[in-house]
Amino acid sequence: MAKIVGLTISERVRAGLVVNHALTGGLRTFPEVSENEEDEYALVEMPAESVIETMCDQVLAAAGTERALEAVGVAVPGYVRNGVVEEAPNIPQLKGIRMGEMLAAQLKGRGIDATVAIINDADALAAGLAARMGKLDSILRVWTLGTGIGSGRYPLTEGVWEGGHTVVTLDAKENYCRCGGRGHLEGIMGNRAMRLRFLDMEPEEVFEAAKEGDMRCLEFKKLWHKALAAATASSVHLRGPGKFFLAGFNVRFVDMPMLRDYLQQMVKMSPLQSYSIEIVKDDHETRVVGAAVNAEQTAGC
Repeated sequence: MAKIVGLTISERVRAGLVVNHALTGGLRTFPEVSENEEDEYALVEMPAESVIETMCDQVLAAAGTERALEAVGVAVPGYVRNGVVEEAPNIPQLKGIRMGEMLAAQLKGRGIDATVAIINDADALAAGLAARMGKLDSILRVWTLGTGIGSGRYPLTEGVWEGGHTVVTLDAKENYCRCGGRGHLEGIMGNRAMRLRFLDMEPEEVFEAAKEGDMRCLEFKKLWHKALAAATASSVHLRGPGKFFLAGFNVRFVDMPMLRDYLQQMVKMSPLQSYSIEIVKDDHETRVVGAAVNAEQTAGC
């Protein structure tokens, strides 16, 4: 059985040993979870070289005494191509670095000669869900609803797949996306964008007020669901119907009947109506396993 370390990087680095598509021995985390809020920004303040060294440390900790690893898989928030992090809004010092080569070199210098595969974290979640559900022979698509909006697909195919930046409106005032683009899905649904739009309310307060009949908040709730429906409908029209999963801490705001109603209004061709949409639990273990699944397939294990 292939022994692979999966690793995710966001506000923390998390790594685990994956055997037969299952996590073995739990996760290693840096910095460890604590009540110190400054720890949340530890990685952002590190130079890129130090981040790579920290990743290497966590791979070694997860591997334990195992040095005959077939591969190491890494999940990163941002646009990744050919092992290069071409865009990383949450960890800006990683932009442009050849992460795959750098991590492989660090590991080799410390006794592990393994293929390193880098993947977007939403794609890792899709792969992890496929493994968790025993559907590695199926096509899965995922929307991750959080600070930004991630778009993941399994199996991974060539393409940019920055689905969170799908244009869902032509309104010139819709410019809340952190990339600076106008009319983007993330500019409506992202947690950061919602805070910019409602400077006097937190996102949870907005949706609670919508339940109580506040017209401004209710209209935004409708816009929020229309935006997700529009992006999903675009994916259906471009790539065909199938299974869509919703994950992330803001799935708590999803009104499934409203979302399905808007989708039905947008997808009218009968051959394309065999799609489904479901909310699933998002956790670090699933993403770590997904990163490992991608590495296994990349290495041909």
